[in-house]
Amino acid sequence: MMKKELKVIMLVDDDQNDNFFHEREIKKINPAITVIEKTTGLDGLEYLESNKENKEVMPDLIFLDINMPILDGWDFLEKYKQLDKELQDLVVIIMLSTSGYPEDIERAMSYSCVSDYIIKPLTKEKLENITKRYFN
Repeated sequence: MMKKELKVIMLVDDDQNDNFFHEREIKKINPAITVIEKTTGLDGLEYLESNKENKEVMPDLIFLDINMPILDGWDFLEKYKQLDKELQDLVVIIMLSTSGYPEDIERAMSYSCVSDYIIKPLTKEKLENITKRYFN
Protein backbone atom coordinates (compact mmCIF):
# COMPACT_ATOMS: atom_id res chain seq x y z
CA MET A 1 0.00 0.00 0.00
CA MET A 2 1.37 3.37 -0.99
CA LYS A 3 1.86 5.86 1.80
CA LYS A 4 -0.26 8.96 1.63
CA GLU A 5 -0.92 12.04 3.65
CA LEU A 6 -2.96 11.67 6.83
CA LYS A 7 -5.87 14.12 6.63
CA VAL A 8 -8.90 12.42 8.16
CA ILE A 9 -9.09 10.11 11.18
CA MET A 10 -12.25 8.35 12.29
CA LEU A 11 -12.63 7.26 15.90
CA VAL A 12 -15.15 4.43 16.24
CA ASP A 13 -15.63 4.21 19.98
CA ASP A 14 -18.62 4.56 22.29
CA ASP A 15 -16.54 6.11 25.08
CA GLN A 16 -16.95 9.89 24.78
CA ASN A 17 -14.14 10.58 27.25
CA ASP A 18 -11.71 8.46 25.24
CA ASN A 19 -12.81 10.19 22.04
CA PHE A 20 -12.29 13.61 23.60
CA PHE A 21 -8.82 12.68 24.88
CA HIS A 22 -7.80 10.96 21.64
CA GLU A 23 -8.93 13.89 19.53
CA ARG A 24 -6.81 16.20 21.69
CA GLU A 25 -3.77 13.95 21.17
CA ILE A 26 -4.38 13.87 17.40
CA LYS A 27 -4.65 17.66 17.24
CA LYS A 28 -1.31 17.92 19.08
CA ILE A 29 0.52 16.12 16.28
CA ASN A 30 -1.39 17.95 13.54
CA PRO A 31 -4.19 20.48 14.16
CA ALA A 32 -5.18 20.26 10.47
CA ILE A 33 -6.32 16.64 10.76
CA THR A 34 -10.09 16.25 10.63
CA VAL A 35 -11.40 13.95 13.36
CA ILE A 36 -14.71 12.17 12.84
CA GLU A 37 -16.27 10.50 15.85
CA LYS A 38 -18.71 7.61 15.58
CA THR A 39 -19.98 6.00 18.77
CA THR A 40 -21.09 2.68 17.24
CA GLY A 41 -19.69 0.38 14.60
CA LEU A 42 -22.94 0.82 12.70
CA ASP A 43 -22.54 4.61 12.55
CA GLY A 44 -18.97 4.13 11.36
CA LEU A 45 -20.02 1.78 8.55
CA GLU A 46 -22.91 4.01 7.50
CA TYR A 47 -20.52 6.95 7.30
CA LEU A 48 -18.14 4.98 5.06
CA GLU A 49 -20.98 3.78 2.84
CA SER A 50 -22.59 7.19 2.41
CA ASN A 51 -19.32 9.02 1.73
CA LYS A 52 -17.51 6.54 -0.50
CA GLU A 53 -17.79 8.89 -3.49
CA ASN A 54 -16.28 11.77 -1.54
CA LYS A 55 -12.55 11.11 -1.01
CA GLU A 56 -12.15 14.40 0.89
CA VAL A 57 -14.15 13.18 3.87
CA MET A 58 -13.15 9.53 3.76
CA PRO A 59 -10.95 8.54 6.69
CA ASP A 60 -7.34 7.66 5.93
CA LEU A 61 -7.15 6.01 9.33
CA ILE A 62 -9.76 4.39 11.55
CA PHE A 63 -9.18 3.71 15.22
CA LEU A 64 -11.63 0.94 16.09
CA ASP A 65 -12.67 -0.02 19.60
CA ILE A 66 -13.80 -3.60 20.32
CA ASN A 67 -16.50 -3.22 22.96
CA MET A 68 -19.38 -1.09 21.70
CA PRO A 69 -23.16 -1.38 21.72
CA ILE A 70 -25.22 -2.29 18.61
CA LEU A 71 -22.24 -3.30 16.47
CA ASP A 72 -18.95 -4.06 18.20
CA GLY A 73 -15.50 -3.93 16.65
CA TRP A 74 -15.65 -7.55 15.47
CA ASP A 75 -19.03 -7.04 13.79
CA PHE A 76 -17.70 -3.85 12.22
CA LEU A 77 -14.77 -5.78 10.70
CA GLU A 78 -17.05 -8.54 9.37
CA LYS A 79 -19.21 -5.97 7.58
CA TYR A 80 -16.22 -3.87 6.54
CA LYS A 81 -14.82 -6.87 4.64
CA GLN A 82 -17.90 -6.70 2.41
CA LEU A 83 -17.29 -3.10 1.34
CA ASP A 84 -15.69 -2.26 -2.01
CA LYS A 85 -12.10 -3.45 -2.14
CA GLU A 86 -11.15 -0.06 -3.57
CA LEU A 87 -12.60 1.65 -0.53
CA GLN A 88 -10.83 -0.75 1.83
CA ASP A 89 -7.49 -0.01 0.18
CA LEU A 90 -7.82 3.66 1.10
CA VAL A 91 -8.12 3.08 4.83
CA VAL A 92 -5.70 1.95 7.54
CA ILE A 93 -7.58 0.31 10.41
CA ILE A 94 -6.00 0.11 13.84
CA MET A 95 -7.74 -1.62 16.71
CA LEU A 96 -7.63 0.60 19.76
CA SER A 97 -8.80 -1.19 22.86
CA THR A 98 -8.32 -1.43 26.60
CA SER A 99 -7.96 -5.19 26.11
CA GLY A 100 -4.46 -6.57 26.23
CA TYR A 101 -5.72 -10.15 25.91
CA PRO A 102 -3.55 -12.11 23.48
CA GLU A 103 -6.74 -13.71 22.04
CA ASP A 104 -8.13 -10.27 21.15
CA ILE A 105 -4.86 -9.14 19.60
CA GLU A 106 -4.56 -12.39 17.64
CA ARG A 107 -8.17 -12.19 16.48
CA ALA A 108 -7.77 -8.58 15.37
CA MET A 109 -4.59 -9.32 13.47
CA SER A 110 -6.27 -12.24 11.70
CA TYR A 111 -8.26 -9.66 9.69
CA SER A 112 -6.31 -8.60 6.61
CA CYS A 113 -7.86 -5.12 6.85
CA VAL A 114 -6.40 -4.53 10.34
CA SER A 115 -2.92 -3.01 10.25
CA ASP A 116 -2.17 -2.83 13.95
CA TYR A 117 -3.46 -3.29 17.50
CA ILE A 118 -2.88 -0.65 20.13
CA ILE A 119 -3.84 -0.59 23.78
CA LYS A 120 -5.56 2.56 25.02
CA PRO A 121 -4.90 5.34 25.61
CA LEU A 122 -3.76 6.72 22.29
CA THR A 123 -0.78 8.93 23.10
CA LYS A 124 1.20 11.41 21.07
CA GLU A 125 4.07 8.88 20.90
CA LYS A 126 1.82 6.06 19.65
CA LEU A 127 0.29 8.41 17.09
CA GLU A 128 3.68 9.55 15.84
CA ASN A 129 4.76 5.93 15.38
CA ILE A 130 1.59 5.16 13.41
CA THR A 131 2.04 8.26 11.28
CA LYS A 132 5.64 7.31 10.48
CA ARG A 133 4.72 3.73 9.65
CA TYR A 134 1.64 4.23 7.51
CA PHE A 135 1.66 7.81 6.24
CA ASN A 136 3.90 10.45 4.67
